[in-house]
Amino acid sequence: MTPFLAELIGTMILITLGDGVVANVVLQKTKGQNSGWIVIATGWGLGVAVAVYMVGAISGAHLNPAVTIGLAAIGKFAWAQVPAYLAAQMLGAFLGGVIVWLAYLPHWEETPEQDGKLAVFCTGPAIRRPLANLLTEIIGTFVLVVGVLAILRPENMVANSGFDKGFAPLLVGVLVWSIGLSLGGPTGYAINPARDFGPRLAHALLPIAGKGGSDWSYAWVPIVGPIIGGVAGALFFKFCW
Repeated sequence: MTPFLAELIGTMILITLGDGVVANVVLQKTKGQNSGWIVIATGWGLGVAVAVYMVGAISGAHLNPAVTIGLAAIGKFAWAQVPAYLAAQMLGAFLGGVIVWLAYLPHWEETPEQDGKLAVFCTGPAIRRPLANLLTEIIGTFVLVVGVLAILRPENMVANSGFDKGFAPLLVGVLVWSIGLSLGGPTGYAINPARDFGPRLAHALLPIAGKGGSDWSYAWVPIVGPIIGGVAGALFFKFCW
């Protein structure tokens, strides 16, 4: 498997499990309907861990343009590889959105709320104030990138024990779980441009009964915010550790 394919598949699995848990909670007549925010945050955290386990050894499991660009900004990833990684992540996220649509096919027409249908695919603010929403995404992604780089430092792992490879993806999932529980309320914590844009595009293109618009006027926030936060987090790590 090439790194491109690994990033595509890993991001696809991430979105399938992440958007899938949102669908399970917000769509009508599912087994998990109305099970709440902690279920959504837990599903996303576990989804990240599973995706990292699947492709981490092949591509490094960035699964997120903010991570890829942040690592490139501090010299931990080659800029020449960035376009391919970003393309794979966007395509994988789009395909993940399509898979969730298929998995919950009978439930779209049973769900009258347009906002709920959109929320399955992409993020939206609890209070629409673009600059405040942007700041929330910057902070969340800053914590994500600093956390990944700091937690997974070799000093925190038992070298040559297998513990580093076996436990590291779970720690990344715990970090995303923590961000969701603590910082996810204002915007739904995209913290990943691909996670938001790819499924949002799927929402726009798929034949979803009574879906409404895809809220493109907000779509810049979960793209620009995570990129700023990812680069800032990487630079902070570089100069502080």
